[in-house]
Amino acid sequence: MRFLFLIIFMSSFNVCAQVVQQMDSLIANKLEEVVITGQINPQSISNSIVEVKVITREDIERQAGNTLADVLNTSLNISVSPNTSTGKSGVSLFGLDSQYFKVLIDNIPIINEEGLGNNTDLTLINLDDIQRIEIVEGAMGVQYGSNAVSGIINIITKKSSRNDWDITTYVQEESVGNEYEWFERGRHIQSLKVGHNLTERIYLNGVYTRNDFAGFFNNRKGKNHSVNDNLRGHQWLPKSQQNTKALFFYKKDDLTFSYRFEYLNESIERYAQNISINENPSTNTTNPTALDEIYTNNRFYHHLNALGTLFRAIEFNVSLSFQEQSKDLERFTYRIVSQEKENIKKGQYQSRRALFSRGTFSNIINTNTTNLQLGYELINEYGLGSSLAIVIGPGADLVTQQLYNYDFFATSEIKINKEFSLRPGGRVSFSNLFKTQFIGSLSAKQIISENWELRAILGSANRTPNYNELYTFFVDVNHDVQGNPDLDPEQGLSVFLHLKKKSALYDGRLKLKNKVSLNYLDITDRIELIVVNQSPLAFQYNNIDSFKALGIFSENEIYFQNFRAKFGASLQGISKVLDSRSQSNNDFLFNLQYNCNLSYYAPKFDTTYSIFFKHIGKQQQFVEKTNEQGQQEFRAGTTDPFSWLDTTISKSFFKGIFKTTAGSRNIFDITQVNTTALEGGSHSGPPSQIPLGYGRSYFLKLTYHLTY
Repeated sequence: MRFLFLIIFMSSFNVCAQVVQQMDSLIANKLEEVVITGQINPQSISNSIVEVKVITREDIERQAGNTLADVLNTSLNISVSPNTSTGKSGVSLFGLDSQYFKVLIDNIPIINEEGLGNNTDLTLINLDDIQRIEIVEGAMGVQYGSNAVSGIINIITKKSSRNDWDITTYVQEESVGNEYEWFERGRHIQSLKVGHNLTERIYLNGVYTRNDFAGFFNNRKGKNHSVNDNLRGHQWLPKSQQNTKALFFYKKDDLTFSYRFEYLNESIERYAQNISINENPSTNTTNPTALDEIYTNNRFYHHLNALGTLFRAIEFNVSLSFQEQSKDLERFTYRIVSQEKENIKKGQYQSRRALFSRGTFSNIINTNTTNLQLGYELINEYGLGSSLAIVIGPGADLVTQQLYNYDFFATSEIKINKEFSLRPGGRVSFSNLFKTQFIGSLSAKQIISENWELRAILGSANRTPNYNELYTFFVDVNHDVQGNPDLDPEQGLSVFLHLKKKSALYDGRLKLKNKVSLNYLDITDRIELIVVNQSPLAFQYNNIDSFKALGIFSENEIYFQNFRAKFGASLQGISKVLDSRSQSNNDFLFNLQYNCNLSYYAPKFDTTYSIFFKHIGKQQQFVEKTNEQGQQEFRAGTTDPFSWLDTTISKSFFKGIFKTTAGSRNIFDITQVNTTALEGGSHSGPPSQIPLGYGRSYFLKLTYHLTY
């Protein structure tokens, strides 16, 4: 495995030595795209001390991506895993799940029913008004606070237009595996976006999107199947999303003001496999019923932002956001023949609402060598319920949580000379639940030569305990699982080194960018559910475990006339020290993955051809097993390797007024992979397979775009 990675890494630099560059102005602009994430002032990627990856609007459209999960699926070091039983989509970065990184919209963490910024379901993030996506890998606690341990994903929305009117509408029809019908099967998406420059200073836009996923049947019979043969319902739950957004943007001289609103409604339907036949011998009839559930997500998002200049020197960026998301559960008895509900019970079992404010003040000190930024974050977060509350049922009394955070941070960019820059930073966080937290970072950039750059980023961040870890109380005759209000935040530290090279050969007709990176992450005081009493058996969350990740990865870009390629490879080792177990193992288990993104534009036909590929090699994880002598021991379980391939073809008509995008997802027809790397629950054995997809699917997207 290491040998294969070495070959890929060496070949990427071998290509770099043989090829590269003329770039027209469009491609040059892409390579020098302005980024805002983690910056003191917006600046080009090449000038940034912090390493930022960008997914452009063009990338999103080439993939026909509708949600964040669609777009990140083939990204390096990111793993997206769907949950067929909840309809959610989880994600991990460098082996750490979504509790350890933040998802932001315009630098504001997005709420979900489990937290603010973390634990985000990527399928709930619609991309129809998105300009680009910026990704920073590694701890970003100084700039973005708790839970930004493995990195952040910052979604930048569109706030202006060169045209008086912009009207875009599209429909997208997609099969789910080999299943498709107009209404009852497949995926059906409709969207309308309208933008208008009301005056020279005022821009407005509005977006409405409906995304209907009819579920994946996979030989099951759906909602109205009345035979008790375990074939009722779906393998993947059907869900329907409706998303409404609005933006008001005002600009005058050095001041901009904006207000952004979003409302999301999602409905997920779970139809039970088991059916009660309810025979009536006297009439020789049956009245089959089933116990079904409907989950409803509602999210409200308000964001006020002001950006401008004070005293003709200090640049300020101040945001105020109020967000709320709730999850409701409706349980009922469904009479299948008459298609009626009865015994309906409704209730809210999870909710979060937060008042959040963030402000940065740049150029406090602004000389030829130094730029100082001061900032604050204020959080008032209120939480109710948890995913475990579903066991209790709707309408139950649930523990509430209130979290206050008052954070202040400072960061500075210091130019030691023309080639070497430093960026130190610090943050202090005050909270009503935890002791005062101190976070620091130090980044450096060295320009080695005209085309070589070296960046080093040392950062820290903490992860605050979630609701389940703090407040779980699940005690009955068979269970005793409790949270721990005295938990401390987990402590995370990361180190990243990035060596980058730009090359231009053949009179600039070919251009390459190559990067090789080393990464190290270390987390202590990791929270784990442990046994605190043997008889009767009782569990509680405690700070006891640790985690380490060590790796090397390379990312490369090639531009040649109308051809574009991005490819990379990553070798990552994970070590988990499970002090919560009677036995443990701190060995590093390595995983290889590589990806490739190719596109070619044929100007004669105004058509773009794209390929998106990713391979994830064998994954290992230590799991506790019972040996032949009946003793518990740790063994390295494995998850089989797999490859994912998507292709798209996009063609424009009538100077871009009409556009069609067709393609296929999951061409290798992946549905699930075998695994021995998971442990069973208290009432079940370990699963032997992990669901990844619903097989090869096809889609067609028709877009109408009118400007004047």
